[in-house]
Parts: sequence; C-alpha cells; structure tokens
Amino acid sequence: MTEEMKSCSYCMEGELLDAFGIKIGELPMSKVILFKEQSHRGRVIVACKKHVDDITMLTVEERTQYMEDINHVAEILHELFHPDKINFGAYGDTMHHLHFHLVPKYRDGFEWGGIFAMNPHEVTLAQEEYDELIGMIRAKL
Repeated sequence: MTEEMKSCSYCMEGELLDAFGIKIGELPMSKVILFKEQSHRGRVIVACKKHVDDITMLTVEERTQYMEDINHVAEILHELFHPDKINFGAYGDTMHHLHFHLVPKYRDGFEWGGIFAMNPHEVTLAQEEYDELIGMIRAKL
C-alpha cells in the first residue's frame, strides 16, 4: 500500500471517511457512501474500489463496471427519493481517488438551477435519520 493510499479516506475508511460520510455498502467496482451533509436528501458518493486518480486509469472492463455501479445507484436514488434531477460530480483536485458525487436535486429545493456546493454545511441529521437513509439505500443495493 502506497503512502498516498494510507491517507485516502476511500481506501482506509475509518476516521478519515467518518469525517464526511458513512459507508452504505459495496458494489462490484465501487463503495457507496452516504454524504453526511444532506442538504440534498439522498446525496451519496460512489467511490471506485481501485485507487486511481482518473477514470482513464481504469481498464475498459473496470470502467464499464464502475459506470454500471454509478448508474445502479442513480436508479436507486430516483426510485427512493424521486428527485427532479440528479447531478453527477467527479472532482479530484484535492482528493486523488476516483469518485462521483450523486446529488439529487429538487425544483423546490436547495440550490435548484445551480451547481451544488461541495459541502454547504447546512443540514446534518440525527443518527436515527442517517440509519434510516442507509437502510433504505442498502436494501436496494
């Protein structure tokens, strides 16, 4: 394991991941994480299981499976939360591990019509509410 991987929240999980997310489960090529900041109900991260900085670093088979995982999670979010749109964000300027933010957006909700904030620090939930969201999503994975 490289030094970079040892400081990666998606590879190491534990305290590093707990700072912003809660692991829901795994799919063939990804880890699904509930983003603790829930200004957008149902917001998750789909992180690649392989520690790469860019999607071009995956093989064709890995990339295909990773995109299938992302699609599967998006379908779950549509089914459970009925957003008007899901925004997909893949940023990696400071977090050098391939991951997508899946952000359900609602016409009458926070930030509709604009770019979602990385962490607006607006809505955190009680543990029971996190557990409920995790249970709903996990049941569909």
